[in-house]
Amino acid sequence: MDAPSVSQSPVTVRVFVQRFSSTPRGARLARQLALHQLDDWGVPYGAGASETAALIVAELAANAVTHGRVPGRDFELRIVHAPGDGRTLGVLRIEVTDTRGERRPPGPGELVAPPPGSGSGYGLILVEALADRWAVLDRVQPGKTVRAELDLNGTAAK
Repeated sequence: MDAPSVSQSPVTVRVFVQRFSSTPRGARLARQLALHQLDDWGVPYGAGASETAALIVAELAANAVTHGRVPGRDFELRIVHAPGDGRTLGVLRIEVTDTRGERRPPGPGELVAPPPGSGSGYGLILVEALADRWAVLDRVQPGKTVRAELDLNGTAAK
């Protein structure tokens, strides 16, 4: 007896991983390469999802360089695009990993606004406002990963 054939579209999960120097220049390069990669994946420059992802990458990379820097150690950017199921256009996951595990930031629901006029401390508040989901993850190796996810609802992906 033959099993009924079910037509299923192929699933392609796209992954971009790159290490950068823990410097302001490395953080800028991470943002620029993320935008380029998203454009290659069909999330065009200037689209809402592209701009939101750029802001999230910029904030997480800046935090890795400022608060997670260990001299001589890089930070890593990982971007994953998981396609949707026909009803949605998928999920974009942005992860930034650094090697300073003892300086773990507060997670979702734990953030406290900085004092007025402080000029800094708003990065994760911005990530919380922009991302559909986010988390701070511990690693087996020294360090931590901050992950943010965006649901792609209005942007076509190739």
